[in-house]
Amino acid sequence: MVPRLGEEEAQAAAEAVRSGWVAQGPRVARFESRFAERVGARHGVAVSSCTTALHLALVLLEIGPGDEVVVPSLSFIATANAVRYVGATPVFADVDPITGNVTVATVDAVRTARTRAVIGVHQCGVPFDLVALRAAARRWGVALVEDAACAAGSTAYGEPVGAGAIVAAWSFHPRKLLTTGEGGMVTVDDPDVAARLRRLREHGMNVSAADRHASGRPVLESYLETGFNYRMTDIQAAVGLVQLDRLTDLVAQRRASAARYHELLADVPGLRPVRDPAYGQTNYQSFWVLLDEGFGATRDETLAALAEAGVSARRGIMAAHLEPAYADLAPATAPLPVTERLTRDSLILPLHHALTADDQEHIAGVLRKLAAG
Repeated sequence: MVPRLGEEEAQAAAEAVRSGWVAQGPRVARFESRFAERVGARHGVAVSSCTTALHLALVLLEIGPGDEVVVPSLSFIATANAVRYVGATPVFADVDPITGNVTVATVDAVRTARTRAVIGVHQCGVPFDLVALRAAARRWGVALVEDAACAAGSTAYGEPVGAGAIVAAWSFHPRKLLTTGEGGMVTVDDPDVAARLRRLREHGMNVSAADRHASGRPVLESYLETGFNYRMTDIQAAVGLVQLDRLTDLVAQRRASAARYHELLADVPGLRPVRDPAYGQTNYQSFWVLLDEGFGATRDETLAALAEAGVSARRGIMAAHLEPAYADLAPATAPLPVTERLTRDSLILPLHHALTADDQEHIAGVLRKLAAG
């Protein structure tokens, strides 16, 4: 991944510095409003990362010790970590082999009477079936948190991912289409929930520093509950506002490059690329491919051959339940055959704005040669 950053972002950051307001301020507020509108939510609350966004979502839902939260193991480890931050227990669900996402069936297979919430991940920008999972969560009486870290610009059922979510968490890490360097966002529709999230990200304070300074008169703030320091800076938000203007073009460019990959790899036996689900479109935040048993090399051999050919590919999505940090949960973890297959046999190919057609032909050529054995 190569983030698309240019002179406009540099100028926007410099203007924020020159303004003297570099902490959370007016640019953050504008970024929140515009991002929420873009993803179909009523309110956005900018935070320091998607990990902190997930943490705040679980705090908001009053999840704690004794509670279980169903999560996919096939996700960056932050998804499961956020559950542990509130003292709850992550319960790992398997995923669909085509989308890499949890489904109603995989969640239902592991939920218990202690399940208080489900974190559904729009993995690598591929939307999960949010209509089905939202309906199931309501039927089960559990909350659905949408981990949309990778999904800015993806759609499901004709709407932006994020529209209609009770709570969604977003990432602006440089590996995402829209980046602020580091940073994240929580989007919600309820104004009271948004107000509490704003308190929680700023030490539980009932009035923000920006509002105090803008008031023109002394304001004595109160701290209504134990909160956190999860703020975004105005420098980051200035970059985010420029990036937001690029998002439509970035998604179109990614999808065009992904279509070229599909064309180039169509005749490579034993290789299955990620595709749009029937109900939506991915932003192709990452382009992952699954190697079948008939492919001419293992995943690690393929990564090594690509590296030798000057191609910076990466292993596929990690499986949190296989990491040492979650070894203590291993005895209680249900079998996750699809997750383990995907994490063992998939890899992520380069996909970014600087990738050329010649680059993609070179990559496809290496894979075609490997497939032949």
